Amino acid sequence: MDTPWARMRRVLHRARTGVRKAGVDYFRGEGSDRLALTALLLGVPAIAGGTIAQPDWCSPSALVLPIVAGGLLLRPASLLALYAAAATALIVESAVLGPYTEEDASSRVTPGTILVVAAVGFFGLLIAQFRSRVGVPWRRGGTMLFDLRERIRVQSKLPNLPRGWHREMALRPAGGQSFSGDFVVAARTGGGRTLEVVLTDVSGKGMDAASRALLLSGAFGGLLGSLPPHGFLPAANGYLLRQDWDEGFATSIHLVLDLDSGDFELFSAGHLPALQLSAGTGKWEEKSADGPLLGVYDGAQFDPTKGTLRPGDVLMLFTDGLVETADRDISEGIDRLTGEADRYVGSGFHGAAWHLIETVAKDVNDDRALLLICRQ
Repeated sequence: MDTPWARMRRVLHRARTGVRKAGVDYFRGEGSDRLALTALLLGVPAIAGGTIAQPDWCSPSALVLPIVAGGLLLRPASLLALYAAAATALIVESAVLGPYTEEDASSRVTPGTILVVAAVGFFGLLIAQFRSRVGVPWRRGGTMLFDLRERIRVQSKLPNLPRGWHREMALRPAGGQSFSGDFVVAARTGGGRTLEVVLTDVSGKGMDAASRALLLSGAFGGLLGSLPPHGFLPAANGYLLRQDWDEGFATSIHLVLDLDSGDFELFSAGHLPALQLSAGTGKWEEKSADGPLLGVYDGAQFDPTKGTLRPGDVLMLFTDGLVETADRDISEGIDRLTGEADRYVGSGFHGAAWHLIETVAKDVNDDRALLLICRQ
């Protein structure tokens, strides 16, 4: 029988299999390490020969080039072999070119040259040791980060909605970072009849929060649709508790929207209320649900609030970075957000999400997220 728990087990199995395959692809690099070491070892005598033959054109300090490349490409043990070759080259250059004088110091091995090469070598060794501990070659580390960012972007993409509905979302990380501590996971469930969206704000900001968001987005994406709506936040809470992070809490709001009737439920884990614009009155109403922060204590209960989106109504979900600053409390920020949002009523809120972030909280040094669901 294909139960929700069976589907969740399949999701987790595919995730584990993907991690194992990725590990094989990313961390199998012994052959390429030997190839890079060979090329750099051949480059050292070539530079030394150029320095001896044409000292005016090839400075002894050019030996920092293979050392820098080695710090980025080689393992620490291989890097030591390269350093030994570079030291030997300096000794040979010094012996052949003779002692330096002030007149021809630029073409001789000076104490300054030795100090520069040694300093670059030291920092190159630190970089190589860091890569060794992380287990990711430099030449593939950027690819991994790009893949992770693309995965969270794809996972955060809102599904297409049937005719009569409009949705859009905007995420802006703090400080121009590539990753945000705010993220969204969304899916059409119940045979496509229901839209489920979870907006989460991980504690902290910057890369620390972003790294936790990357992990949580994958886990939450696997849970969403694999459990009944009332079971999602308890399962997410248990997952955070098992991580045992020093700063491991998060706020989250879970929307369950019936796309046929417009009826919805909102589950909240310490998150800011949603805002609903009623087309009949033209006023915004806060939709609050009860529930504690995720990752604080076990056995937490999350009681939903209910509502209905009628034609012309808008539901807005957002994180606190959009409405709260050091010199402005949340109520003032919400008033400013709704005031700016009123400008888009006539246009059906098309293109409004990003413009609202830019207008309300462009220069805020915090992660910001905004999600709009409109029934047309």
